[in-house]
Amino acid sequence: MNKTIQSLIKELVKIEVSGKKLINGTVIDLGSDMLVLFNGTNYMYIPFEHIHNFEVDQNNEEEIQGPTEDPSIKALGNQQELSFKETLEIAIGKYLEIYVTDNQPLHGQITSVQDDYFVFYSPIYKTMYIPIAHLKWLIPYVQNESLYGLNEKNRIIRSNSELLAKTFKKQIEKFIHRIVVLNIGGVKSHNGKINNLNEQVLEMQKARANTQYLNIDHIKTLHLV
Repeated sequence: MNKTIQSLIKELVKIEVSGKKLINGTVIDLGSDMLVLFNGTNYMYIPFEHIHNFEVDQNNEEEIQGPTEDPSIKALGNQQELSFKETLEIAIGKYLEIYVTDNQPLHGQITSVQDDYFVFYSPIYKTMYIPIAHLKWLIPYVQNESLYGLNEKNRIIRSNSELLAKTFKKQIEKFIHRIVVLNIGGVKSHNGKINNLNEQVLEMQKARANTQYLNIDHIKTLHLV
């Protein structure tokens, strides 16, 4: 556990995360590679790799109050601390808000977690494949909070019957010759047919014959059309 951040537990802080996003809240807990923050409304699970800098919030201009309920995702049994990947696994089936690209939060449920990516079901975009490394934060919905007004009888969770590859690269290979959308809602969104994948380079056929080549390390979301 990072001793510097550990000393800030229960302190109000200001955090800058990837994408120049500023977040204010109370540090609640630390995992092996993440921080748990309460922003006055929700618990946020933020991986260290996306935290650029932080400082104590001396003024609390947003008048953030501490939580009145325990987080819904926490270490189990004798486990000392959670990793971010373990947090994703515990979150399977829960209603979530996640932040991946630009100003486009996604709402839905995790259906599966693999070695370096997870499968996310959104009522809007359906099944999405998202590299764990690009997930900036995760917010579980509070207890009894519905998603798009859906009730328990209409929970959107889907049993994932497809045989998933263990890595994101191998999963992309399954979609060769399929039309996909990459980086949904972002300024670097792409759509077209995957023609080939050679090492880290994806060849995408655009609508009118031209071909685009993309580094798969910069693919943040993928879903089929």
